Amino acid sequence: MDIAALELNNEMMMVLAILAYTVILFVTEVIRIDVAAILILVVLGLTGLVPDTHLFDGFASNAVLSIIAVMILGAGLDRTGVMNKVAGFIMKIGGKSENTVIPVVSSTVGVISGFMQNVGATALFLPVMSRISTQTKISLSRLLMPMGFCAILGGTVTMVGSSPLILLNDLLETSNRSLPPGAETLKPFGLFSVTPIGIAMLISGVLYFLLLGRFLLPKSEMLDEGTGQKSDDYFIENYDIHNIKKELIVGKNSPLIGKSILEVETMMHNKITILGLNSEGHRKLSPSRKHFLWSGNGIGILGKQDDIDKFTEDYKLTPVNGFKQFKHTFSESNSGFSEAVIVPGSRFLGKKLSDFHFRQEFGITIIAISRGDEVYKGEDMYTLTLHMGDTFVIFGGWRDQAGISNSRNVAMVGDIPTQHERPQKVPFALFFFALALGLVIFTDFKLSIALLTGAIGMIITGVIHIDEAYRAVSWKTVFLLACLIPLGYAMEHTGTAAWVAQQTISGLGDVNHYVYQLAIAILATVFSLVMSNVGATVLLVPLAINIALETGGNPTIYALIVALGTSNAFILPTHQVSALVMGPGGYKVKDFLRVGSLMTIIFIVVMLVSVNLFIST
Repeated sequence: MDIAALELNNEMMMVLAILAYTVILFVTEVIRIDVAAILILVVLGLTGLVPDTHLFDGFASNAVLSIIAVMILGAGLDRTGVMNKVAGFIMKIGGKSENTVIPVVSSTVGVISGFMQNVGATALFLPVMSRISTQTKISLSRLLMPMGFCAILGGTVTMVGSSPLILLNDLLETSNRSLPPGAETLKPFGLFSVTPIGIAMLISGVLYFLLLGRFLLPKSEMLDEGTGQKSDDYFIENYDIHNIKKELIVGKNSPLIGKSILEVETMMHNKITILGLNSEGHRKLSPSRKHFLWSGNGIGILGKQDDIDKFTEDYKLTPVNGFKQFKHTFSESNSGFSEAVIVPGSRFLGKKLSDFHFRQEFGITIIAISRGDEVYKGEDMYTLTLHMGDTFVIFGGWRDQAGISNSRNVAMVGDIPTQHERPQKVPFALFFFALALGLVIFTDFKLSIALLTGAIGMIITGVIHIDEAYRAVSWKTVFLLACLIPLGYAMEHTGTAAWVAQQTISGLGDVNHYVYQLAIAILATVFSLVMSNVGATVLLVPLAINIALETGGNPTIYALIVALGTSNAFILPTHQVSALVMGPGGYKVKDFLRVGSLMTIIFIVVMLVSVNLFIST
């Protein structure tokens, strides 16, 4: 279809300026991306590029409400302990060999992520993977990246597995309003329209790790043979944390008398951590930093041997031979080190560690925080603004660690005994989950109505309480999506997307349709590496549709390539799923570069072939 050449006008230039500003904000993250999205929404309203009648359409959109419902459904399944049964199933059929466990784990997580969003499935499976690692003696570093990559791939198995696919139908509807006269209306996708494509990509991911990827994965971390917990050597090598504990008595002439634990740890530049306090016969593990020390108090400390010796000598402390007051407290059967990852929807997100009192609230001590290749300790970690995927290294009693795990603010990475709260609600959870899918498949109800039916059913029957449902929703994702939808509207209705498409076609010249599709797939991949996949989808779908209209291609296929392509984020740990597994797996950026580069090429090839093979033109 030939479309008249467009001239760049003032409205288009304003949209392009806002588009450039959006990309800069998302890439640099000088402000949080959800705040940036709200700012963009306000600018679109002030400039009049989006009329008031459509400015807030995103908050009532089918996509946003569907994402909220999917998050609640996933949290409901988690509350019932269904995932424990899944872990048992994996162990039963996967055996203990890496060659069998990896494909079984990866394909199982991939299929599940197709129905409850890939980042939610990954968060649920972190403790499951730890349990499997413990029982099979296979390192988490050998399991988590295959699981994470296949969770991303599995998000393409249905139209509710990832935010870009949920958003796609809304973007197609928006594009229909601005199609040129005579153009065929773009039809929405059904729940399983992309299933053959998603299955093909999931199989390619499983085969990749089975045949090639496993040779590129990092070597195993050290596990303790007896407990299955990560060994002391692991924490020394990765965090420089030495598991040397000592019991000391505060002497009557000690300079520490009258000082708080916070003051003591600060005086020692956090080379010493006080893990236990015995005062007047009362023993407390992970005492508050506000506690004061007095003559005769017993303290249990953690540190390097040289630092412990210097601390004992300088502050006139009496060492106890072995343990007296803390023998039971510090027993490996009662306490130890573990890792916990901040998950989507956590109340810790965007706040500083100093804003919370972990020792008082949970009875645990944060020893270090890992983010990517960086490890933060002491005052550095207390002033750090917490992000999703940050990994806490914690010490505390196993029961207390199970408590913070049950808070659903973090996912424990370790074989910590936890008690799921409502196993008696399993039948209700499964019924309403099946009901939601049934309404999607067999009725003409909107996706949001069908999924919200299942979500409200879980709430009414007590599978998940309403306050828990609110906490289960990643409001950052909701606002990001709702505020960016008007930007897509502005690109369509001002003709900006059509103008950019014409310039792109002019630059590429007269080439085959597959070259245009490849260019769109590569562009979607690059955008998803530097900004959110939701943002990349909103910006690129209008462009892809207009390129298809200009070149006589199928606009639906081109739009689908964008929504699928923005999931292609394997090279860098920028995807939420990769951020979640990076800390627990002990991965470095170079590991993602090494393993993800080939996965990226395989993804693009399989996606383009599958889209053209399975989507009717």
